[in-house]
Amino acid sequence: MDNKSLISVQQLNVHIGNQHILKDINIDIPDKKVTSIIGPSGCGKTTLLKTFNRLLDNSADVKITGKVLVDGENIYDPDVEVTHIRQKMGLLSQRPYPLPMSIYDNVAYGPRIHGIRKKHDLDELVEKQLKATGLWEEVKDRLHASATRLSIGQQQRLCLARGLAVGPEIILGDESTSALDPVSTHIIEDLFVQLKEKYTIVLVTHILRQAARISDHIIFVYMGKIIEAGPTNEILQNPKEELTKQYVKGFIT
Repeated sequence: MDNKSLISVQQLNVHIGNQHILKDINIDIPDKKVTSIIGPSGCGKTTLLKTFNRLLDNSADVKITGKVLVDGENIYDPDVEVTHIRQKMGLLSQRPYPLPMSIYDNVAYGPRIHGIRKKHDLDELVEKQLKATGLWEEVKDRLHASATRLSIGQQQRLCLARGLAVGPEIILGDESTSALDPVSTHIIEDLFVQLKEKYTIVLVTHILRQAARISDHIIFVYMGKIIEAGPTNEILQNPKEELTKQYVKGFIT
């Protein structure tokens, strides 16, 4: 396996206020695969995902111990520059949040911040990422129209294109199809499967059927602990742990 972009979590603990949310997390995320984090509501799935790009940093009552290694670099080292870490990550939230500007400017926003100014270069980059997310043919004649006029499914793909435009190595998705209709969900799922050729993809999902459809690897989290992790077929069809069996059968929700 090519270890580039591999995320390795070591003895990770997260306290928020007086609650111990994540407990002694140790896991390696396979590179250039789709990994789904599953588990019941409130078990710590999204908190775990947010530790990968330090999105929990903004809360004063958060205490994090342990290591999260990205490309061998501990992103919680005091000397690490957070912007440098987040540039490696593209994040797709539950609901799309296009910037209040044109379709073109949404995709060009990040590259401009990172110093790309030439119109020719930006034009190429915008077209490339809109094609990568299957949007180009739908929007190529209205690139300067407001992004908020797009359907919610198109907005989610635009947000993905915006994330890809800054050259990340890892794509993180937090219930990123939960607000979409079935057709848009199918399109986003297909994109994830295609994009794993170039990116390491980590998704939080509460839909086991979705995890079964698109994941190579599954992590089952329950009450802040990793109960079991492994290849998708193994976890869903032949789990070793009793808690995993109960969850997969629908007895734990």
